[in-house]
Amino acid sequence: MESQPHNQHGETPGAGSRAGVLNMNDYASKKSAAQSMLDVALLMANSSQLKTVLHSGAQHRFYTTLIALISISISLQLIVGLLLIFIVKSDLNDVKQQPRLNTMNNMATVFVFFTVLINIIITALGFEAGG
Repeated sequence: MESQPHNQHGETPGAGSRAGVLNMNDYASKKSAAQSMLDVALLMANSSQLKTVLHSGAQHRFYTTLIALISISISLQLIVGLLLIFIVKSDLNDVKQQPRLNTMNNMATVFVFFTVLINIIITALGFEAGG
């Protein structure tokens, strides 16, 4: 009977694993790419919402509020996009960079949370012409 390889915790790596090694840079790149795709989709939706509100004119009951919220949402999405680009371009294996990258990742997560909250409010206020 052959001896199975074990990781540092004494566990046998699962079938299909590549010796249990996780490249953090690849993982972060894929995670950031997926998050960026969602960010682009939301950015397009916000652009469409902004266009709808602007076409409805100032007679819309929540015109100013919606313009402000959509603008904040778009700004937060741009900030998150820049943070993700910087995180992906950095070497996660460099111990000196890890605290700063961790802070940036946490900031991006908080900004995404607030972006979702703002977009829930935007959706609740509605876009029907005339408010």
